Amino acid sequence: MRIQHPRDTGPLAALSPAESARLMAVMRKAALSRGRLPLPARPVIGASWDRMLRLGLDPDHGRAPRPLGLDELELRRRQTRLAEVLPTLHSGLLEAAEAAGHIMIIADAEGRILWIDGHRGVRRQADGIALVEGAHWAEEVAGTSGIGTALAVRSPVRVHSAEHFVSAFHPWSCAAAPVHDARDGRLLGVVDISGPAGTAHPTVLSLVTATARWAEGELRLAHSRELAGLRAVAAPLLARIRGKAVVVDRHGWVAGVTGVSPPEHRLPLPKAPYDGPVWLPALGACAVEPLPGGHLLRVLDGESPEGGPAGRGHLLLDVRHPHRWALTFSGPAGTWTHELSARQAEVLLVLAAHPEGRTAAQLAQDLFGDPTRAVTVRAAMSRLRGRVGAVLAHRPYRIADGVRIDVASPDHPAVLLPFSRAPAVVELRGFPAF
Repeated sequence: MRIQHPRDTGPLAALSPAESARLMAVMRKAALSRGRLPLPARPVIGASWDRMLRLGLDPDHGRAPRPLGLDELELRRRQTRLAEVLPTLHSGLLEAAEAAGHIMIIADAEGRILWIDGHRGVRRQADGIALVEGAHWAEEVAGTSGIGTALAVRSPVRVHSAEHFVSAFHPWSCAAAPVHDARDGRLLGVVDISGPAGTAHPTVLSLVTATARWAEGELRLAHSRELAGLRAVAAPLLARIRGKAVVVDRHGWVAGVTGVSPPEHRLPLPKAPYDGPVWLPALGACAVEPLPGGHLLRVLDGESPEGGPAGRGHLLLDVRHPHRWALTFSGPAGTWTHELSARQAEVLLVLAAHPEGRTAAQLAQDLFGDPTRAVTVRAAMSRLRGRVGAVLAHRPYRIADGVRIDVASPDHPAVLLPFSRAPAVVELRGFPAF
């Protein structure tokens, strides 16, 4: 997992909240008019402003979509794994938020606010800017903000006063950090502390970030306990099997093996329901049998991973959502979907744009702007090929011959992998459609 550091550095960090708010107001006005900024905005803020300008968001009011109804709000609360770590989030942040005259907010991966708690007076002020349970605070709706921008860049973010793109939010300061599901890396949402800009302190971002990591640790422990239970079921079953077999949980994490050594601890699984043998990148053709909490994968003799989709298949790279990306393979042997990490989404997008292939040095330039980082690229490609198998070829790195790839991209090029600073991705955002 990539370590993410709070994005709160730069010359403004040394100023008082009031001084930085006044300077940011001048900088924002210059940015809106495409004029010269007296100081460069922090990179995470400047990049967010650029996205909002390209989207044409109203800089005074943003957008005002309908908040969730009570029934839909309750449904989302029941379905999210964030509910499992509510006690952790409350114990880490709520007392500090109330003492500082702030509020604690928990939003899902779409930017919908699920829970708000904290200082009663500030909660009443929050009602005036639609900072309420059920409201939508994704970047494309509310502009640059702790909630929306942390979701967009998948990293902790502090947004102070006039750093907010929408002027109605300038009296506020907020700090937010994302929370991920340990089972599949999926973004669950963000935890945020918001309050009056005049009483905000920069160190709140470190507190929010630490609490989010604590919650992720609790989710990781819960998953470890689930895997341990599945191992107890798998051990006697695998002991009776002659041949190759793997037991995985519903998310593809390996709980037990016999006769085979998968190259990864987690395997991409086909979409349910299973109808006959399926082809998996790491194992080849498999028969899939249900188990309590997972699946038994029996490797079929004579079908190797290399005999999989090469020459006969279709890939769909889905990067429409700003926070979730997936690669789906469809072919004669079946269909599987692999949820992608941020780096994997970048790599596959670049390869889709260059069907002739890219060398390690070229990919290093595409991803980092530095062709000397070829070793880093080779390591990343080795991991990716271990996950998706023969759909990728090398020398040069490319989509395998005969495998067609299509890209499902967002309606607005400005939100194509909005977290990414990879030069190749930045360039692709300049095209009307990809």
